[in-house]
Amino acid sequence: MGVSKVLVVGGGITGSVLSLALAQRGVQVDLVEISPVWHGVGHGITVQGNALRAFEKVGVLDEVLSRGVPFNQMRLLKADGSLIVEAPTPHTGGPRLPSTLGALRSDLQTVLCERIYAAGVNVRLGLSVTSLAQDAHRAYVEFSDSTTGVYDLVVGADGIRSTMRGLLGITTGPQPSGMSIWRVVADRPAEMDCAEVYYGGPRYKAGYSPISKDKCYAYILDEDGTLEDFGGGDAEDAKPAWQLMYERSEGYGGTWGKIRQTIGPDSRVSHTRIEWLLVEDPWFRGRAIVIGDAAHACPPLIAQGAAMCAEDAVVLAELVTGQAPPAQTLPAFMARRWPRVEIVVRNSMKLVSWERNLEPHTDQDVADLMGGTLTFLADREA
Repeated sequence: MGVSKVLVVGGGITGSVLSLALAQRGVQVDLVEISPVWHGVGHGITVQGNALRAFEKVGVLDEVLSRGVPFNQMRLLKADGSLIVEAPTPHTGGPRLPSTLGALRSDLQTVLCERIYAAGVNVRLGLSVTSLAQDAHRAYVEFSDSTTGVYDLVVGADGIRSTMRGLLGITTGPQPSGMSIWRVVADRPAEMDCAEVYYGGPRYKAGYSPISKDKCYAYILDEDGTLEDFGGGDAEDAKPAWQLMYERSEGYGGTWGKIRQTIGPDSRVSHTRIEWLLVEDPWFRGRAIVIGDAAHACPPLIAQGAAMCAEDAVVLAELVTGQAPPAQTLPAFMARRWPRVEIVVRNSMKLVSWERNLEPHTDQDVADLMGGTLTFLADREA
């Protein structure tokens, strides 16, 4: 039989969508999140149509759309801001939905949090799982506050550095991509109406997306390294992140140049090394499974990270609430999800290799790979 009580570990997009989907299907859900304060990070996010379709399935689409900026095309530009090409983007969520939405990640998380509480999910913050045991009928969990729980299913949705992955005995871990990313939320220039990406500049790539009526999310894909490697960090003579991003973005003109001039001490700048992960072993052990970034994570070159996570969540909820037991549904889940997540991760890493000039390629190769990946996702069931 299907599950009636589930533990979800991790309150990001994956865990939030899963908790909501399960609760809406009548499952008793405990959601534990290691952070004592439950909110999304403040930088922007690009959400493609298949993620919007997943949000629609859990009833939050209208609220998500109201907090972001939908668009159906993107532009590729030279470093000076001159146009290379403008192209429509595939509707990976179907023709009814926008192909892309730019949003603030924290706004998206706020919508999910509000709906989760309203759905009656038991949310426990500042908590993690310290041990997991199983028999043929139940999974037994001990939490970091020494309390325990008994569940029909345990789901690790705790991100690329998942603790649950280790508790399941999965040894695959995140690997460096060779890139890092600088992000900033800035005032939105009046002419910005969709995502634009700049090629041929001093860094691997730069771009931006509108995320609200008056704000945008801008980024630079840079060489690998920590903030300290670029001259920041905690040292007495270290430069602040905003200054480093301002310096690293020199050489980009057009609208990016306008955004650059607004980067200053009050800017919300973050810098992160980009890692990737693809667990090829089964993501499950008995009545426990890892999904989302805990099982597969990719650089943001195809902008499918959030979509793969949200799809995982709605598909898992659909399968485990049917009549079959986890011994059947968890293998079926991975078999259904693997072709989609593999092509996204593999092709994202191919793009990384090309961006870093580790393999010969042409601009047409890049366009074909990106377009082919999105077309594959649009043409097939999640």
